[in-house]
Amino acid sequence: MDKSIEKIPSQIRRDILRMVHAVQSGHPGGSLGCTEFFVALYFKVLNHDKESFNMNGQNEDIFFLSNGHISPVFYSVLARAGYFSIDELSTFRKLNSRLQGHPTTHEGLPGVRIASGSLGQGLSVALGAAEAKKLSNDNNLVFSLHGDGELQEGQIWEAALYAGSKNIDNIIATIDANGQQIDGSTNDVMPMGDIGSKFISFGWEVLKIDNGNNLSEVIEGLNTAINLSGKGKPVCIIMQTEMGAGVDFMTGTHKWHGIAPSDEQLEKALSQLPETLGDYPI
Repeated sequence: MDKSIEKIPSQIRRDILRMVHAVQSGHPGGSLGCTEFFVALYFKVLNHDKESFNMNGQNEDIFFLSNGHISPVFYSVLARAGYFSIDELSTFRKLNSRLQGHPTTHEGLPGVRIASGSLGQGLSVALGAAEAKKLSNDNNLVFSLHGDGELQEGQIWEAALYAGSKNIDNIIATIDANGQQIDGSTNDVMPMGDIGSKFISFGWEVLKIDNGNNLSEVIEGLNTAINLSGKGKPVCIIMQTEMGAGVDFMTGTHKWHGIAPSDEQLEKALSQLPETLGDYPI
């Protein structure tokens, strides 16, 4: 693995916590849990053009965040990857900011191609983009991310059935399987059973990342998925993560799904996360 990206996750986690704390609003738990995924995608795997971002995304890989409430990690990685100024992170969730609580498109934030947060819709959008690439003879891929709680939305399964039946094999959909959602564990709210088997039955190729908070393992899993694409089936990754990963008192509980840390909690959390790329000014 490229050693130059090993220190990025710690800084991303610092950004997430400081953004949510500053406005006492946002979703730190899932953002912390998906940090390695976003770092792997944007700094190692994705074929993307940050200098000439456009909404069509032709001749490059594109990504759609379906569970838009984890916008803090998305914004941090986009900024750290060079899509917009790192200083803009200080405007998160503020009036007239381009960095709203859920990603939006009307303000033209580079890196964001759909408004998301109404759960269940992202896979449908990603499949439309994947089909558009096929029609335009663009051999690049479409990536998407979904929460496991989001799979309780029926539209996900309509889209999954469509993808398998139409052999849309240029999409890689990753499921953040942290077992938590806003009201409790997914097993308590609505058990999803064997998610992988469900996707397989709908005609998908399925692989697993056992530790989605291990950067090397995530990179390896994404590259394996890329190698499986183009073979007649859509690809689904079931990625096991810990909600709140990186901060001991936030890890593995739904309670930090949408709660901002206090001043004392922020200080304690940041003490566990080395500053590696420099904090943005508040």
